[in-house]
Amino acid sequence: MEEKKESYFGEIGSALKTLATGLKVTMKEYFTPKSTEQYPENRKTTLHVSDRHRGRLVFLRDENGNHKCTSCTMCEKACPNGTIRILSQMVTNAEGKKKKELVDYQYDLGDCMFCSLCTNACNFGAIEFTNDFENAVFDRSKLVLHLDKEVYAGGSLPNLIEGGAAWEVGTFNTKKK
Repeated sequence: MEEKKESYFGEIGSALKTLATGLKVTMKEYFTPKSTEQYPENRKTTLHVSDRHRGRLVFLRDENGNHKCTSCTMCEKACPNGTIRILSQMVTNAEGKKKKELVDYQYDLGDCMFCSLCTNACNFGAIEFTNDFENAVFDRSKLVLHLDKEVYAGGSLPNLIEGGAAWEVGTFNTKKK
């Protein structure tokens, strides 16, 4: 292998050329106008969240507010790290038939991997992930949700389920309030 030998001044010239190339890129970026999205203030008008984003698990309910869960525990069995715990009991109805009844559906949002295996395992379409992502709390115990007792009314942002603010490919969402 042949070594390329340059003179002392040739090496200095090569180093200056490399330095100039780096400074050119830096100066170009320095004077380019920046686009900053003011998240907490303008989030209602500028924030776009994909429809496919998995933010939190919710029960699907019918028009009467009843959930579709039959306590089959398929979602609990499919969950790889045990974030779903279902408590059920056998109840005899008026006709004398025994039926499983849901007592508590506990979902730990803090431990969830958002893998969607539970929603795929549910044969009754009782649970789904919404794209609501603002779940920050100071106490981890508040991340344990009882889905059968709460009625999810939507996130803190308007039209979040539909994706939030309008979004165009190749542009920044930097609209003002």
